[in-house]
Amino acid sequence: MSEVHDRFTRHYQAGYDGSPPPELFHDWSAATITEEEFRPAAVLVAMTERAEPGILLIHRPSNMRAHPGQIAFPGGKIDPGESAEEAALREAWEELGIQPDLVKIIGKGDVYRAHSGYEITPILATVPADIRITPNPTEVAQWFEAPSDFVLHSDNHAERWVEWDGGMRPFYEIMWQEHNIWGVTAAVIVNMARRLKWHG
Repeated sequence: MSEVHDRFTRHYQAGYDGSPPPELFHDWSAATITEEEFRPAAVLVAMTERAEPGILLIHRPSNMRAHPGQIAFPGGKIDPGESAEEAALREAWEELGIQPDLVKIIGKGDVYRAHSGYEITPILATVPADIRITPNPTEVAQWFEAPSDFVLHSDNHAERWVEWDGGMRPFYEIMWQEHNIWGVTAAVIVNMARRLKWHG
């Protein structure tokens, strides 16, 4: 195992102890959706095994029906009979050409229920620094690697507010270079950062 994988695993084991800390961020606009209505989905949160590790993210094409142009983790809905881990690996293969046997899974992150009706399970993992990326142009307009030390630092998590469904709703925004990470993706990162205490 690599030093990055070992460090990620130590922080994961210390932070994910089965009881959610009170400061976890939730999409309160999802409160109007019943538990039975949520559709299961999974995303791969892949950290690269390098001296200064990064996290792999993608831009969705602007012509997609769902979340056009937004920044996301590779991922999608969980098919019948699939586990969250299997779905995340399949989607990473379909979207970025990441070979499943090169992904070292560490564990599941906190489930995030989004106002889109998806119940999203992040799968935390590491991948080799020199992993071959072959994006599928129908699902990925661009991919990039944002520094873990930057995106996991609370100083870079800007809380914003938007009017939604008759009320003001909070969301998070993380700006790295020209990349505006917000919405579900930022929320997953914020929750993960609060668990991992990467800078603690």
